[in-house]
Amino acid sequence: MGAKEVPTNRGSSDSLRRFMKKLVLLVAIVASIAIVACASDSEESTPVSVAPTAVPATATSVPPIEVPEPDDVVVTLDWFQNANHVGVYEAVGKGFFEDENLNVSVEPPADPAAILGLVATGESDFAFYYQPDLLQARQEGIPVVAVAGIVQRPLNSIMTLASSGITEPGQLAGKKVGTPGLPWNDAMLDTMLKADGASIDDVEVVDLGWNVSPGLMAGEVDAIIGVYWTYESIIMGNAGHETTVIYPYEWDVPNYYELVLVTSEDNVKNNPELVERFVRAFNKGYAQAASDPQGSVDTMLELNPEAEIDEPTDREGVELLAPLWKSEGAPVGSLSSERWESLVEWMKSQDLLDDSQNAADAFDASFSK
Repeated sequence: MGAKEVPTNRGSSDSLRRFMKKLVLLVAIVASIAIVACASDSEESTPVSVAPTAVPATATSVPPIEVPEPDDVVVTLDWFQNANHVGVYEAVGKGFFEDENLNVSVEPPADPAAILGLVATGESDFAFYYQPDLLQARQEGIPVVAVAGIVQRPLNSIMTLASSGITEPGQLAGKKVGTPGLPWNDAMLDTMLKADGASIDDVEVVDLGWNVSPGLMAGEVDAIIGVYWTYESIIMGNAGHETTVIYPYEWDVPNYYELVLVTSEDNVKNNPELVERFVRAFNKGYAQAASDPQGSVDTMLELNPEAEIDEPTDREGVELLAPLWKSEGAPVGSLSSERWESLVEWMKSQDLLDDSQNAADAFDASFSK
């Protein structure tokens, strides 16, 4: 008989081997996950430092911006400092000119009769002046033009004492009217009288020179012309003489610009960029003054500590002027060709201009659009 065969349980043995392989594989997987997790924590907790790459200075440096020197500009007023001028002082005081790289000096005239000559020769770059007088100066060959409208309505007027009861031009028939002795004022007076059924032949015209207000207050005349209703009427009222104002544009005189900003034809032709910058800041100053009239008087006083400024009169007058710096539906400083043409035609009819004068040559509205 041979040896006894020992039975073998192959199913159990195979199962054990398979279990051991799975166990080893599971341990390996867990170990791998643990290693990755540790590595991840290590990466998150340890910042990575990257050395900056050196860049040549020429690649990153910005060259300095060269700011040009500001342009020096001289502006000549039409008269001594008053409420008509607060807008230009706002442009100085609020830095509007500086924003346009302009260094602006504002000067009252040493001789009002020489203002346009200074502009024409370049001694002054800009000036305040009167539209009718500008037209007459051009007729005399002075090469100046208007580039902005300042006061958009006439300030010149006929004034009477309120106590006289005279409120219309026709009531002046048989009365004395004081004037500065200028043809322009005589033409205005005649037109206003004719619009109310009278004429200049029906009144006695008295030449009172430049200062006509004292003659009315003293009773030497019954009315005066050539005075501003935003200035002389206030002064007379403060002196106890209330006045009645008769406005020329209500009696057939064209609704002209009392004050315009003037420069030379040469400036417009050869230096339009400077004119544009100046006018932009100038108009901005008047827009600011219109929005804060009393603040604009403060600015004028601050910038002119030595000037003899009639503060009470200017504070009252600026409230009357502020609405006049704006045209209806048009920007501050705007100029209308229709208004220039109507004034030129009226002045020709009054023999104040000859037929050679063309309204379009006297102004350039492109700077105040």
